[in-house]
Amino acid sequence: MNRSLILASGSPRRKELLGQLGYPFTIVVTNVEESQQESEAAQQYVARLSKDKAMAALTLHPDAVVLGSDTIVVCDEKVLEKPLNLADAKQMLMMLSGREHQVMTAVSVVSQEQQETVVVSTDVWFKTLSENEIEQYWQTGEPCDKAGSYGIQGIGGRFVTRIEGSYHAVVGLPLFETDQLLQKFL
Repeated sequence: MNRSLILASGSPRRKELLGQLGYPFTIVVTNVEESQQESEAAQQYVARLSKDKAMAALTLHPDAVVLGSDTIVVCDEKVLEKPLNLADAKQMLMMLSGREHQVMTAVSVVSQEQQETVVVSTDVWFKTLSENEIEQYWQTGEPCDKAGSYGIQGIGGRFVTRIEGSYHAVVGLPLFETDQLLQKFL
């Protein structure tokens, strides 16, 4: 049975990464509230968001296979969301400065018959950042829509001294794990 694949994301990075895997797909952007529940651990939170996004698109397209994904940045067990403003971004980037943090990306693939979620965690190390560097980076506009206020695939990559794990997961979609999941569904 040949089923259509839907990417439940408006992220240009996820679109590009999924395209690299060679599966034909269409995009459906869902509106899922992204707020961590009080007792929810970071890993549970990111997994729930990716699944919620996929399920929201599945209700609109019940015959499809839907891929949902979400990425969060975690430092000292605190989830760093997209920044609200410069002050918020500055606070996050100073927290990440000169140390290690985790980027967790969850991928959920769902159909009417089954659903599966994988969370990939990658360790990322930052150089020590100056306030001036952070302000200049903010002016580029890049941090505005990024969890943790940076994008590794863009200008923010110059802050990263090393990573352990999946580079593509930090960008927004772990290619190996996504491909393994999709092979079970398609």
